[in-house]
Parts: sequence; C-alpha cells; structure tokens
Amino acid sequence: MSTPTPSPIEETSSVSMENKHQLQKVFDQFDANKDGKISVTELGDVLKATGSPCTEEEIKGVMEDIDADKDGFINISEFSSLCHASSDAVTAAAELRDAFDLYDQDKNGLISANELHLVLNRLGMTCTVDECVKMIKSVDSDGDGNVNFAEFEKMMSAGSNDKGSKP
Repeated sequence: MSTPTPSPIEETSSVSMENKHQLQKVFDQFDANKDGKISVTELGDVLKATGSPCTEEEIKGVMEDIDADKDGFINISEFSSLCHASSDAVTAAAELRDAFDLYDQDKNGLISANELHLVLNRLGMTCTVDECVKMIKSVDSDGDGNVNFAEFEKMMSAGSNDKGSKP
C-alpha cells in the first residue's frame, strides 16, 4: 500500500476551515465504506437515494468526467474540484446578472437603446442612440427592440467563446 499523502483539501488555503469540514462531510456521505474514495457503486447509490433516475451508463459517464486520475474512484481532491467548479459557475452567473442589472436602469428586465446609451456614455464610451439601436438589433432575437437577460447571456457567452478563434 502507498503512504497516504496530505489531502489536497487540507493544503488549499483559499478554502475556509468550515468549508473544508462541510466538504469532507458531504464526501463522507458518498463514501459509504469509509475507504477515502468514492466508487461507481457508491456514486450510484447516492444518486439513486437523492431521486436522480440515472442509468448505469450515465453513472459511469459521471464517474469518468470526475475521475481525473482515472483510477476508477473519486478522491477528495477530485470531489473538491467538482464542488468548486459548481461554485464558480454560480458566481459567474451572479456576476453576469449584476452586469445586466447595471445596464437595466429602470429595472424592467430589459435593456433599451436609451439605457445602453446612458450607461456607455457614463463609462466614457461616446456613442449615439442610433448606434445603440444597431447594437441592440444585432442581439435582439425576439425583435422587441430591447435586450432581455437571455439575449444578454447569449451575447456575453458568444463574446467569450470568440476570443481565441480570431486570427
């Protein structure tokens, strides 16, 4: 048997002690036989117990996605990475909502050309209302003359995906 190495969760200074404890508790719920790793069977048992109707193939697929070292098990480090990735996604969604809300001055759930013009000019970007109308038209998929959150989200994700593809 190999000598156990310190848990990566213990070495991560950005994770608070309370979060480490909570993460370990959740991991331990999955690790039914308490061997320090989650098997495909343990993963399946927990998913089924929580009401997730997963097939055997789906569970194996989830395991393959999470099992970074491909040893057939999920260790605490891999589990921690999964949890942090989920947390990062939540943070990114909140930041996107905050950005949308910055432009949605009247808080009606839509960004109008006038609102876009006002905010862009406050940010030092000189443009006309007509230019803002054209900008909105380019992402306005429902044709209402405004940008709703779904359109804003699509535009922002398309912009971040295009960055690496330009020559």
